[in-house]
Amino acid sequence: MIQAVKGMRDILPPSSGVWNEVEAAARQVFHRFNYREIRTPLLEETALFARGVGEETDIVSKEMYTFDDRDGSSLTLRPENTASVLRAYVEHRLDQQPGLQKLYYIGPMFRRERPQKGRYRQFFQIGAEAIGADSPAVDAEAIELAVAILEAAGISGFELLINSVGSKESRAKYNEALRAELKEVAPQMCEDCRRRAETNPLRVLDCKVPGDQPIIEKLPSILDFLDHDDKEHFRRVREFLDDRHIVYTIKPRLVRGLDYYMRTTFEITHGALGAQNAILGGGRYDGLAETIGSKVPAPGIGFSIGEDRLVMAVEETGKSKVAPLDLYIAPMGDTALRHCAVLAGEIRKLNLSVEVGTDRKLKRMLELANKLEARFTLILGDNDIVSQAYSLKNMATGEQETLSRAALIDRLKNNG
Repeated sequence: MIQAVKGMRDILPPSSGVWNEVEAAARQVFHRFNYREIRTPLLEETALFARGVGEETDIVSKEMYTFDDRDGSSLTLRPENTASVLRAYVEHRLDQQPGLQKLYYIGPMFRRERPQKGRYRQFFQIGAEAIGADSPAVDAEAIELAVAILEAAGISGFELLINSVGSKESRAKYNEALRAELKEVAPQMCEDCRRRAETNPLRVLDCKVPGDQPIIEKLPSILDFLDHDDKEHFRRVREFLDDRHIVYTIKPRLVRGLDYYMRTTFEITHGALGAQNAILGGGRYDGLAETIGSKVPAPGIGFSIGEDRLVMAVEETGKSKVAPLDLYIAPMGDTALRHCAVLAGEIRKLNLSVEVGTDRKLKRMLELANKLEARFTLILGDNDIVSQAYSLKNMATGEQETLSRAALIDRLKNNG
């Protein structure tokens, strides 16, 4: 038997209904903040991620699905979408469009990680990018947007963590201090940290190995190495968040896992997700556009929500309820079945969900109506068609009434 590829999964009803609810809530919030949708290809040139995300990141060095095309070019299934959105921004000269470019996306990403709860090799992200301004006000609005999406999806009790990783100049000074400190302690840390201590010291702070955390906590804080402009930018971001009454915790070791981040970084965690509790993360990426070939600066900030984890958190709350079936029609006989098929089409135009039974036995159809949690059931025989008497049953109250066709349509319309 052929099964789904390891780390990839089928999303089945009723869970798929929760996914639709979450995405609909996100789209409504994006509309309120004047974000418009962008859809980028699943496949990109490998160089986009190697240059944009960083060759020393785990994503590029260990996790990407990369292959040679027939023309010899190297292609990669997108492991994240910020680089793709910036590529589209540069390629299509969106900097020529009026105002800040505020874009959102919803779709699958691919990384060959070890599958675990809430983490898959094909996973989904809901993300946003605001490109064209380096204002701390834009940073705060992006964080406000992320919080609003979680709240619209029914999530509460989450924690917002923020930090600044500074500009390239501040980070260079910090990296020197970090590398010097790691020379003494890196041998006591995990294999990845020992490697990162040489190639990219900042990545050590992103380590999740429990045994390494006490060592990481004693390492220098990047906040002590920020220059005046970086400190002022971070102060104003916090000021804008305070004005919005958005509660946050400053986490000096929060660096995120991608090389393009600078200045503001943030993450939101939720207790319902267990050890891997991050539900979204993001930050500012001034300079990324130039890294992938743009001659025009395009400062920006964005975030991505792990939709798999968000849906899991929504399901854990028990607040999500997929809409029930509005009407189950039980036709008694072939003539009634033909009549009911046409009637169902008329009722569906009222934006109501309708299922027409095809079983020969009324008892089995009524049992199915119950299992489908139908709000109403319509039992219709050949004689009922002739007499225009439609027997409608309210499944919650047990009330049953006989209506004309016009009255039936009106009744369902007003109770839909």
